[in-house]
Amino acid sequence: MARRRGGGARDFPRTARVNELLREIIGETLERIDDERLELVSVTGVVVNPELTDAMVHFSSLGGEEDDAAILEAFADLRVRLQAAIGRQARLRRTPELRFAPDSGVRTGERVERLLATLESPGEGAVDGTGDDGA
Repeated sequence: MARRRGGGARDFPRTARVNELLREIIGETLERIDDERLELVSVTGVVVNPELTDAMVHFSSLGGEEDDAAILEAFADLRVRLQAAIGRQARLRRTPELRFAPDSGVRTGERVERLLATLESPGEGAVDGTGDDGA
């Protein structure tokens, strides 16, 4: 009986494992690269397509959105080197082509935290400091 190949839920764990493997390899490789544009950058996730031909690498930076252009330029300069590291360390038939993008989830979380920090909690405005609880 032949095994069925193709899409399906059973393929998800493999892509999830490849995502994590690529994130680790790229992160470790970036630690060894001396590029000041990437000093404050973290790889937050990698998403490969089901065919494992393309991979989107998501990153966050302490520099924020204003550093994105320089970071993307640095990644473009190092793309071949990062793909070579993946080729050496991962057991894949073909190395996925890397693309890079800022992690919008991290940015959204940071914005929410800033907004929450500026808001006054409902109970704080009602405190009059007299110690009288109104009873």
